[in-house]
Amino acid sequence: MRRSVILAAAVALAAACSTVYVAATANAAVACAPAWSATATYVKDNVVSKGGNNYTAKWWTQGEDPVVKSGQWDVWVGNGACGGTTNPSPSVTSASPSASPSSSPSTSPSASPSTSPSTPIPVGGLPKHALIGYLHASFANGSGYLRMADVPADWDIINLAFGEPTSATSGDIQFKLCPATECPGVESEADFIAAIKAKRAAGKKVLLSIGGANGQVQLTTTAARDRFVSSVSAIIDRYGLDGVDIDFEGHSLSLNTGDTDFKNPTTPVIVNLISAVKSLKARYGAGFVLTMAPETFFVQLGYQYYGSGPWGGQDPRAGSYLPVIYALRDILTVLHVQDYNSGSIMGLDNQYHSMGGADFHIAMTDMLLAGFPVTGNTANMFPALREDQIAFGAPSSVSAGNGYVAPTAVQQAVTCLVKGTSCGSYTPRSGLNPNFRGLMTWSINWDKFYSWEFRNSHEPFLNALP
Repeated sequence: MRRSVILAAAVALAAACSTVYVAATANAAVACAPAWSATATYVKDNVVSKGGNNYTAKWWTQGEDPVVKSGQWDVWVGNGACGGTTNPSPSVTSASPSASPSSSPSTSPSASPSTSPSTPIPVGGLPKHALIGYLHASFANGSGYLRMADVPADWDIINLAFGEPTSATSGDIQFKLCPATECPGVESEADFIAAIKAKRAAGKKVLLSIGGANGQVQLTTTAARDRFVSSVSAIIDRYGLDGVDIDFEGHSLSLNTGDTDFKNPTTPVIVNLISAVKSLKARYGAGFVLTMAPETFFVQLGYQYYGSGPWGGQDPRAGSYLPVIYALRDILTVLHVQDYNSGSIMGLDNQYHSMGGADFHIAMTDMLLAGFPVTGNTANMFPALREDQIAFGAPSSVSAGNGYVAPTAVQQAVTCLVKGTSCGSYTPRSGLNPNFRGLMTWSINWDKFYSWEFRNSHEPFLNALP
């Protein structure tokens, strides 16, 4: 996404399946919990013992000695002495794909010592077909400022644009409301927070969108990863948000030479991002909402090219979002690829498709609903995501980004994907998708500027779908 014109670049990242050792919970008899293991992975509220003391994990951790890492700002909380039983071996349970041991998150000294968010994230669903939009909250452009309280109730997910890093490699994400000198009529922070609370009470989801065109985020080190987790958590807690939207663009994600398996990535910026998002999920639990907004270059182009490729010469960013999506697929709420600001992309029919009509939306979305072989290798399939995890993005107006099409063409694409009719020349390989999640747009502000064409056209259309 861009502030004036939408760009998008996204991330991709996958991690190999690993084993998680889950420790028992301390009991009233103060028996020693299972012994801490340097190779085990622990999540929030797991309890271990070492040196005659029990310790509780504040968040996801691996390889961090509880005796050493139990200070006020560290990952472990000391529970005091234990004894009276023999420590059993840790029990083993299968886990979803996780990052390598080097990705273990801790926190930086600026993180809150609290082990739970100040504003608990509620468990709640989205409507079957959702309307998703970005709100220019931290900057001004020609579309004008829109107060949170004035965002119409039709928007089911509101992505706050943007959380940006203090430097590309710091991992330190900051978010501030647009200053009054740039955005006349901006609300106070207190009013902004109160409006977010009201939106959430009404069942809407409000997320921090991280990145954007000006926010290059490269988590090249574990220190940057840890700072990312602590700084993003602080923003979620301060404003009472439901989760995050990953909108990494430009050169935020790029695959190192030799990193050719999207299911087992080795590039630090990818491995660290996956680990960081998993840590946020572990911190906030079932109510955590995760969306992603990559461009087609970073996702569907992987059908032809992945990174530099075995022969070299390709852009190392090609398909680089695939490992991220794959590794986080079990906790992903919605993937809404930006079907705009895109070059021509080959679809599953081995034909090139270009922006400007329903065909592009149908072909690009079908790839995610059906799955596809990466670099054409049928032994290396990127698996289909669930229907309810898929939406697609379209500009709200001609000023919002390249690739705008009239509402009728957008609705033709959705009708084809959901009902299998009005498909034109492209036949979806995924068949019927009645649980297709919905539509995303850049942006709510631009939609207001153009008299709410996107919202007024698509909200009743989505509501009328079966």
